[in-house]
Amino acid sequence: MKLVIQIPCFNEEQTLPVALAALPEHIDGIDEIEVLIINDGSTDKTVEVAQKCGVDKIVSFSKNLGLAKAFITGINKALDMGADIIVNTDADNQYDASCIPDLIKPILENRADIVIGTRPVDKIEYFSPLKKFLQKLGSAVMRLVSSTDIQDAPSGFRAFSRNAAIKLNVFDNYTYTLETIIQSKVKGLPLVCVPVNVNPELRKSKLVHNMFDYIRRSIFTMIRMFIIYRPFRFFIIFSILFILCGLLIGIRFLYFYLIGDGGGHVQSLILSAVLLIVGFQISIIAVLSDLLSINRKLLEDVQQRLKTQSLKNSQEDIK
Repeated sequence: MKLVIQIPCFNEEQTLPVALAALPEHIDGIDEIEVLIINDGSTDKTVEVAQKCGVDKIVSFSKNLGLAKAFITGINKALDMGADIIVNTDADNQYDASCIPDLIKPILENRADIVIGTRPVDKIEYFSPLKKFLQKLGSAVMRLVSSTDIQDAPSGFRAFSRNAAIKLNVFDNYTYTLETIIQSKVKGLPLVCVPVNVNPELRKSKLVHNMFDYIRRSIFTMIRMFIIYRPFRFFIIFSILFILCGLLIGIRFLYFYLIGDGGGHVQSLILSAVLLIVGFQISIIAVLSDLLSINRKLLEDVQQRLKTQSLKNSQEDIK
């Protein structure tokens, strides 16, 4: 059983040595542990520091592409390295690496394909009251949108089985945390949350420069993911709303018409017709988007088969 610990990095020369030193060298149930660094266009000495610390593999981008691209690139590279389990953690040593055995335990026991480390948000001293509230609110919204029991949606401390890694896709350019949660339910990947500890803050977050900008991006990401993975439900809700409003206004006009006062409410009849037409048009979009979603699922199935076959061929070449 091989574990690959991947760490996306962007100008992390100061904190990376601390994070690497904390990684476990042996875990029960794991035969081999390797460390993968994804250098996301760093302009400092991140690569040199990683090499001096003896990491097993480094993948570098020529320019900064963002956390989401670094994450999925790391997942695919870890698969090429023969990973059975992949752990994603941060280079700022935010997450307590001693919790990695707890993080991968549900996968070793075949209880989960994705495991997310739940931080003790209320006890994190460097989180402001506003950030704590928004973390809880965001997780609650994600539970509703994704139909999962996620407790800490923004947590980047995660473990993935080989099966999950093969099936995952990340379309968002900002972050992978929300999208992979939604995919877990859609693709039938059991998700489990386990409590983890955090370390003292070594630097400010590079992903969250402005809290309100992060909220805006997160909202757009959730809406976009809902459209991608549950398009029929998304559009049919709006279709029903428009049709119901149109029917109610139409009934109101009919009432006035029957009592002989319809002439003064022609505007209601026009508005009712417009709302009904728009509602039916949206329902057609719902059907078409559902057909496109089916096509995407078929293409993803082909992609998974190609990935699986490619990994088998690689392993045979190594042997």
